[in-house]
Amino acid sequence: MSSTALTSATLRPGLVALPGVYRPQPDTRLLAAALAREDLGPGTDVLEIGTGTGALALEAARTGAAVTAVDVSWPAVVTARINALRRRLPLRLLHGDFAARTAGRRFDLVVTNPPYVPAPSDRLPTRGPQRAWDAGPDGRSVIDRICDAAPALLHRHGVLLMVHSVLCGPQQTLDRLREAGLSADVTDRARVPWGPVLRSRRTWLEQQGLAAESDDWEELVVIRARHL
Repeated sequence: MSSTALTSATLRPGLVALPGVYRPQPDTRLLAAALAREDLGPGTDVLEIGTGTGALALEAARTGAAVTAVDVSWPAVVTARINALRRRLPLRLLHGDFAARTAGRRFDLVVTNPPYVPAPSDRLPTRGPQRAWDAGPDGRSVIDRICDAAPALLHRHGVLLMVHSVLCGPQQTLDRLREAGLSADVTDRARVPWGPVLRSRRTWLEQQGLAAESDDWEELVVIRARHL
């Protein structure tokens, strides 16, 4: 397991983002570093769930892989298309729920930075930038769906790369993936300062037992799962 230096990640600068679209953050860069270690190239089928600006999808496309990227947000899909055109890289972009839009397809690699911030409401937002991070009271509303869908999304020996906060319980993610028949391990960790969303929810997070009064750093993890 590595504690990746975020400055060493391979994301290229200069991506545009329409209003409300999640811009690359430390979690994106940590996941990009893990993605860079995978054996990608022509003949590799890649899926990104929740593409945002398309940053990770474009890193995979740069290797010659065939990349499909999906997002529930129309502004995100349009943003990723703009960035793909600017970089002259091919992306297959889909709007909608990842499970519905990829039904019946399998991939060699699935990469995802899903919504994972615990939120007071158990109803996921249907509009606005918070769609990129709010994920129910335990932060696992989308994570658990991806874990359960992973076996059907991956070819044999295919790989899932997922980043999320320790606030969501990495061990729960590992257990759920293993119960689904995949091998799974934490491969990367990084500590980052709390951002404005967590700071705005400090009192609620403390009341839920998800944070202590002195907490001002968040630990991120990358989980790598492989279809056996």
